[in-house]
Amino acid sequence: MGKFVKNIDEFYEFCKENEVQFVDFRFTDLKGMWHHVSYRMSAVSADMLANGLPFDGSSIEAWQPINKSDMVLKPDVPTAFLDPFTADSTIIVICDVYDIYKNGLYEKCPRSIAKKALQHLEGAGIGDAAYFGPENEFFIFEDVKIKLAANESSYRLDTVDGEWNDDKDMEFGNMGHRARTKGGYFPVMPIDSGVDLRAEMMQVLEDVGLEVVLGHHEVAQGQHEIGVKFGTLVEAADNVQKLKYVIKMVAHLNGKSATFMPKPLYGDNGNGMHVHQSIWKDGKNLFYKQGEYGNLSEMALHYLGGIFKHAAAVAAFTNPSTNSYKRLIPGFEAPSILTYSSQNRSASCRIPYGAGEGATRIETRFPDSTSCPYLCFTVLMLAGLDGIKNKNVPVGPMDEDLFELSLDEIREKHIPQMPHTLREAVEGLIADHDFLTPVMTKEFIDTYQHYQFERQIWPDEARPTPFEIRSTYSC
Repeated sequence: MGKFVKNIDEFYEFCKENEVQFVDFRFTDLKGMWHHVSYRMSAVSADMLANGLPFDGSSIEAWQPINKSDMVLKPDVPTAFLDPFTADSTIIVICDVYDIYKNGLYEKCPRSIAKKALQHLEGAGIGDAAYFGPENEFFIFEDVKIKLAANESSYRLDTVDGEWNDDKDMEFGNMGHRARTKGGYFPVMPIDSGVDLRAEMMQVLEDVGLEVVLGHHEVAQGQHEIGVKFGTLVEAADNVQKLKYVIKMVAHLNGKSATFMPKPLYGDNGNGMHVHQSIWKDGKNLFYKQGEYGNLSEMALHYLGGIFKHAAAVAAFTNPSTNSYKRLIPGFEAPSILTYSSQNRSASCRIPYGAGEGATRIETRFPDSTSCPYLCFTVLMLAGLDGIKNKNVPVGPMDEDLFELSLDEIREKHIPQMPHTLREAVEGLIADHDFLTPVMTKEFIDTYQHYQFERQIWPDEARPTPFEIRSTYSC
């Protein structure tokens, strides 16, 4: 769908037509979380929209110190859309962060980093457009309980889809129609109990400007997917932020809880964010060459070779949670083997079936939605551009079912794999980050790796789990 407004004048006209009372300015942190501040419409001047508004950067994790806390939000006016959930008419505007101390876009603002990456693409003379098409899977639960203390830890997630509810007494009776473990792909009602909820999500997504393609139940119990049209790098990342906001809020307002967590259920499939990618120049798809394997050009293979070469460092951004690596294990359609294949979903990179130049692309299947979309797409592209520069060649193609390979066979065939833990990924980033420095500063990379250790890796490694208590307590 098209933009709602193109400039500041149209912004005011749109707000007047829709009787807007509040303007909600939003920006993204390192984790990919949205933050916001709401202004009364009457307080929002054209100068504020053009030049920005102040906020405290020291109150955002891993950003500014207290003695240099003043930052500026720079509204990107054409991103404006009406918030579908507020009681009073509110318009949301996505912002970049401006650094008043260095007089430029803030080096730790993910959206600003993504914009700088596009400038790097054009400056390198390789392409003038990068298209990304993410596929965000998610779970819907009806009840979520979490406990974390020094002497105990537990969680309990519940969905009416769960086969553990087969014998549960329910208010209107237990109907027994459930997807079963790994049995949720494409069933109709009554097994697919999320049809109406997804339909509401899809309609609201269109209301906020996304072009929705499809929706369906996914493989796992309580798991779903809604597909939207691809976009340019920044546009696609903006759309992920909007999609996650809408899905969580529609679920919440229906008395349910949506999560994009990669592996919330033991023994069932997890959530990925498959990312389709292509580079274009002068209206031509540089990844396309008719007659080659999957119609992929040599440039596309080198791009993919760069992603595989830097896989550990890339994973620090595309799979940035400790839970990410509980998804990337054998047996659950986990795309952790670093090879490529046409139409083969067991490879970490699939070349989707498509007719002609416009549809030719690569699909990296290992990323997940705990990633900040701006950083995820940027790092994939930077690794790919480095692969083009150095003519890296990926292992493959491999058309066999890679999920059937044993670890010994993977080693014998010398097939590289994704890192197995977040620690491996972040240590890979520490050792291999030169390919990122044309866009990301060393200060940002250093901040990011320290943040991952302090907020994810060390707290996770320090805590005993219920499984460890059961398996080692009597030793």
